[in-house]
Amino acid sequence: MTDRSDADERPTDETPSIAPDTLADRLRSDDTTTVLDVRDRDEFERWHLAGDGVEAVQIPHMKFVQAQATGDVTDLAADLEEPIVAVCGHGEASAHAVGLLREAGIDACNLAGGMDAWADLYAARELDVDAPATIVQYDRPSSGCLAYAIYSDGEAAVIDPLRAFADRYVAAADERDAEIRYAIDTHVHADHVSGIRTLAERTGAAAVVPAGATDRGLAFDATTLEDGDGLRVGDATLTAMATPGHTTESISVRLESGDSGILFTGDTLFLEGVGRPDLEGGAEGAAAAARRLYESVRERVLVQSDETTIAPGHYSDAAEPRADRTYATRLEAMRDRLAALSMDEDEFVAHATSDLPTRPANHERIVAANLGLEDIDEETAFELELGPNNCAVGA
Repeated sequence: MTDRSDADERPTDETPSIAPDTLADRLRSDDTTTVLDVRDRDEFERWHLAGDGVEAVQIPHMKFVQAQATGDVTDLAADLEEPIVAVCGHGEASAHAVGLLREAGIDACNLAGGMDAWADLYAARELDVDAPATIVQYDRPSSGCLAYAIYSDGEAAVIDPLRAFADRYVAAADERDAEIRYAIDTHVHADHVSGIRTLAERTGAAAVVPAGATDRGLAFDATTLEDGDGLRVGDATLTAMATPGHTTESISVRLESGDSGILFTGDTLFLEGVGRPDLEGGAEGAAAAARRLYESVRERVLVQSDETTIAPGHYSDAAEPRADRTYATRLEAMRDRLAALSMDEDEFVAHATSDLPTRPANHERIVAANLGLEDIDEETAFELELGPNNCAVGA
């Protein structure tokens, strides 16, 4: 790690800083932000702040220590466009760098808490939709992961919960005086450690998975959902809809509300693309999986009414949030915007299997953990899932 414990390199109350949630808002704007990462190169390459509005630059902290001794801080930052946000692991080394930059007259501030605090940021926002329930979307900007809590008449269900934030769901349900009845995964996740078992242990909720997860080696007791199965949450009904392709067992979950229901699509359909088809079967199985995904999108999702709200399991930098900063939209808007939704089958398969991004880091261990095949502690789980979401194929 590049953080140093020397007293003069610790952040002080005088160090100008930016909170993680404020930085998230800035990165959603059209302004370009220079992010100066003072961690070592391997840490930077493993995971760093990125996005359309981010100019990421890595200069190790030791160079700032050396520049402090030689008086060359201005030269070190000569090519950096201001304003600058400096980051490190915990916010200490970057605070030291910010102090030096500001002494040199450079507009810089520190990311409070560093990348650890960035990974810990988890925003909860209510979806403005017409539904027989209150729906809260949980947003983890560091990875683009989205989860949902559905509240109705003193009961709740959580869809695609993250283990790292299990306490948040429990506390929120307590605040609403609601009992969590179900913790549901739409598929066996490869990019984050699932929280369904943790929620089941802490609240007595049923851990719920698609029925096909058993074929992938599910090693813990869970309620399984077949296509068409329903779960009652207060006055609301959640219905499972088989949508294989991203994985063989993938489901979407529909919250019934007349013609204008809400469809939680997991990793089947995103606002800016579709789920990648190679995480389960590798490159050799990607084409067959893409054909299953095509069928799911065409025959299960696109037959829903135009008024259906699509609530995905992830978002990327290409996704545009709504005015309330949530990531959801009506299916009608997606039909017009996403080219993949109007492709024929062969075009779709070619699109879904070409130029795929790097697989999510540690995906094999994460899948094993989510199937119950490997036990990992909380610290290891948190480390395994650090990094961007790579589960999507672009529009």
